[in-house]
Amino acid sequence: MIGLIIAIILFNLIAFRTNTRLTLNQILHLWTFTIAFQQIFDLMINIKYHGYWYFTKGVDWKAIPAHLALLPPVNMLFLNWYPFEKNIRHKIGYLVIWVIAILIYELMTLLPEPWGYFHYGWWELWYSAIINPILFLILLGYYKWVLKAENKLLTK
Repeated sequence: MIGLIIAIILFNLIAFRTNTRLTLNQILHLWTFTIAFQQIFDLMINIKYHGYWYFTKGVDWKAIPAHLALLPPVNMLFLNWYPFEKNIRHKIGYLVIWVIAILIYELMTLLPEPWGYFHYGWWELWYSAIINPILFLILLGYYKWVLKAENKLLTK
């Protein structure tokens, strides 16, 4: 639990202190989207198929902070620093760096408690290596959709 609390505080502090791109509206959209998307994904992989879990298998009250406050600030950081104005090579490099960083962090979460809080069932690290770039691209697509919707509202 200590590792989770430290991560939540650290990621949120960094995300909110370094944010220069995201508006409050975008942060609210991003936060809600991240929680909803994570819940859907975890419902299948965690609850139904027991691929991985936080703390204990099944629904766990201790895991609520991980579901509500861990991934949204990470996604804020990813989008805040994303090189939208750069070429495709920079964008791919940025994505690769983030996937590697997330994989390293995932390995740290597998440490024994009190530092770790994540456990594998049949899930393996290389599954995350494959799925994380897809999840980041979905996040980028959602963010661009929010920007388009905001622009449409502002031009009326």
